[in-house]
Amino acid sequence: MIRLNRSLLALLGALALCHLAAAETPLSLPAQVGQQMFFDQRLSGSGKQSCASCHDPANHYAPANDLSVQLGGPKLDKLGTRAVPTLTYKDFTPAYSDLAENPDGISLPGPGGGFAWDGRASTLAEQASIPLLSPIEMANPSAQSVVAKLKKAPYAPLFLQAFGADVFKNPKAAFAKAMEALQAFQIEDPSFHPYSSKYDLYASNKIGGTLTDQEIRGFAAFQDPNRGNCAACHFSGAGIGGGVAQFTDYSFSAVGIPRNNAILRGHPQSFDLGLCGRDDHRGKPENAQYCGMFKTPTLRNVATRKAFFHNGQIKSLKEVVEFYATRDTEPERWYPKRNGKAQKFDDLPARYHANIDTQAPLDGRAPGSATPMSPQDVADIVAFLGTLTDGYVPPPAKLANR
Repeated sequence: MIRLNRSLLALLGALALCHLAAAETPLSLPAQVGQQMFFDQRLSGSGKQSCASCHDPANHYAPANDLSVQLGGPKLDKLGTRAVPTLTYKDFTPAYSDLAENPDGISLPGPGGGFAWDGRASTLAEQASIPLLSPIEMANPSAQSVVAKLKKAPYAPLFLQAFGADVFKNPKAAFAKAMEALQAFQIEDPSFHPYSSKYDLYASNKIGGTLTDQEIRGFAAFQDPNRGNCAACHFSGAGIGGGVAQFTDYSFSAVGIPRNNAILRGHPQSFDLGLCGRDDHRGKPENAQYCGMFKTPTLRNVATRKAFFHNGQIKSLKEVVEFYATRDTEPERWYPKRNGKAQKFDDLPARYHANIDTQAPLDGRAPGSATPMSPQDVADIVAFLGTLTDGYVPPPAKLANR
């Protein structure tokens, strides 16, 4: 008699029921409004761009192309200044704090939390307003202009039903409600946090989602403080988010990503200073310690990306891991040379080089010395990171003769 593995069958059945229940849970009225807004190209200055244009739901709410930054503006010809991050797994992100608690329970409090690469927005609602009003993104001249478009949208009656018949009488309040709607959609719709990767199946029961030998080696190297040490920032334990790994500790660090002149248009004195360049940090001497720092993104679905880090300078996941392995031992691979010497950290003014993180594997070891990760470690970590992609479908259950 041929029988399916009972444990696997039970687990898959439970997962199916969970996803079915999530899919059948209706979105609230505000979330329904947010869903309509998210895909509405009329809410842009060009009339041809929506939230989904850059945050593609078919690519885990991240760009599907390999551009370092996306194009926007009234004519869709303006270069952005930073790579577009995924919108998945944002629901546990805390508001920014200079002294945020680290979920690993070991590291000292430091800059952490917030939305966008510099943590400038405290909530998803606040974050949503940034691209809508940016002249190089969705390019609306004002919040009032967004509200005027919403009043004419086919889902305006739904907006009134969600927020009250008089909501449009106060454009400022109506804009705030619209941002709340976008936030509600991202929080409530399970597609923004499905936890359906091969890793999730492995971590939840270790049945049916068993990792390959290479993936297991990669996970070990990922966590090993003497090799990848990736988990030091891309925390793979519990903490914020309960018992589910978010693969970020929401912290900020300066890792010295090579300059992307395509974004900076070749201006030698133009720098993106990250955290210390925020409006509430800019120009304050005590905040110089934050210059060059950017937020640690989640690594969930990272294998589907085609541009990495805040400036999109590195174009493959393998190169990302190789950068961590060889930034210090082979700097000429990543940075321009002057008089035969690699000019490390070329996208950060020299006066801020002391801010560069010295945590392994980026520990400043001498050029030509042994790398913290072998080529095999690099390949294994890349393989493990592939297990973090949502939508994993396990192979047919093994059949056993009885």
